[in-house]
Amino acid sequence: MNATWIIYILPMLGIWAWYLHKRRAAERHSLAAKKDAESAGLAEPVSLHPIIDPAICVGCGSCVRACPEQPEHMVLGLINGKANLITAGDCIGHGACRAACPVGAISLVFGSEKRGVDIPTVSPDFESSVPGIFIAGELGGMGLIRNALEQGRRAVEHISARIVKNSDPSVLDLIIVGAGPAGFSASLMAMSKHMKFVTLEQDSLGGAVFQYPRGKVVMTAPADLPMVGKVKFRSTSKEELLAFWQEVERMTGVQIRYKERVENIARTPAGFFVRTSKGELRAQHVLLAIGRRGTPRKLGVEGEGLPKVVYRLIDAEQYRGKRVLVVGGGDSAPEAATRLADVPETQVTLSYRGDGFSRAKAKNRDRLQQATASGRLRQLLKSNVLRIEPDAVVMDCGGGNQERLPNDAVIVSAGGVLPTAFLETIGINVETKHGTA
Repeated sequence: MNATWIIYILPMLGIWAWYLHKRRAAERHSLAAKKDAESAGLAEPVSLHPIIDPAICVGCGSCVRACPEQPEHMVLGLINGKANLITAGDCIGHGACRAACPVGAISLVFGSEKRGVDIPTVSPDFESSVPGIFIAGELGGMGLIRNALEQGRRAVEHISARIVKNSDPSVLDLIIVGAGPAGFSASLMAMSKHMKFVTLEQDSLGGAVFQYPRGKVVMTAPADLPMVGKVKFRSTSKEELLAFWQEVERMTGVQIRYKERVENIARTPAGFFVRTSKGELRAQHVLLAIGRRGTPRKLGVEGEGLPKVVYRLIDAEQYRGKRVLVVGGGDSAPEAATRLADVPETQVTLSYRGDGFSRAKAKNRDRLQQATASGRLRQLLKSNVLRIEPDAVVMDCGGGNQERLPNDAVIVSAGGVLPTAFLETIGINVETKHGTA
């Protein structure tokens, strides 16, 4: 009996002790990472994110293992035997954690008590507060490419079930506004269902993805694309993803009307009247698949209308040898500034009204510190642009101090303005979410 006890029980106790040691080490690491995130200002989520009910959570760690952002970003971790949101600012709303939780302890919500997020009111079938107008993708808070593709497809499925036969050939079944991930997926779905539809895009195929800097890595996840099937990209560049979509566009023959901006949407007895920059259309339904940053946030200062002022960085190489000011404190401003700093002979200044870039992801903050330490980039914190001149920028550096910087180009990366006025003109309700679904 004693020999049996030694042979079977002691090894089991050893394995259990080893497991507890590893788990406690992981929990210490999670706790330290959470404190670092709080000190760095990454404790507030920027969009869709999980909340964990500690009364239900069993601490199995399934959510941690399921998160696609791990291990590059520690979004989730275990503390005191329960799952916790560690670096909320790094969460981009995959939702894999909720699907992986075996006990239903995770909910996905927008905003928090401290930071609200404006979201149009949308039903489970993606219909807005205006019957017949649907919303999918980034405008509805779903910025992740996979989620946007899925929403565009599902929204059209719901719309197709509501189409009423109409003898007037001038009335379309559907008008899709935007050809980003959601709009492109919706267009392919509408084509597969032989719907009478038109897709309008004010810029180019890809929407916000097209506006990313050249060479930017786009994090995606496997998704189903109508008329194509499973898209298995996980980590690919902007150029590779756009090239794939362009090939799908060519292969399927889906028609998209580029460089055509929607100016107004009004209700009619047959559905909706849509006025664009190139004409007028009528349709039974409208799907808004536009981005949240379609209207860039401007500085509102003298000289902002000069040709040298732009609101996104596309190709850093074009600024070689120039004196560039980047303005902003989110994630895109440090990313743009460090890309520019990598271009030889380019003088880069990064201005932000705050005292640090806490909202930027850890990877971008590290690159920012390296570029600053090497002298390739200058940070001008607690500063504001007072005036933009043809060959200079006048800065308010605080304490009544002003500085005139010789300058060739200004890139404003201050985010975008939710098209609230446009939505309210249509009649769509917009609510501020503070930690609710």
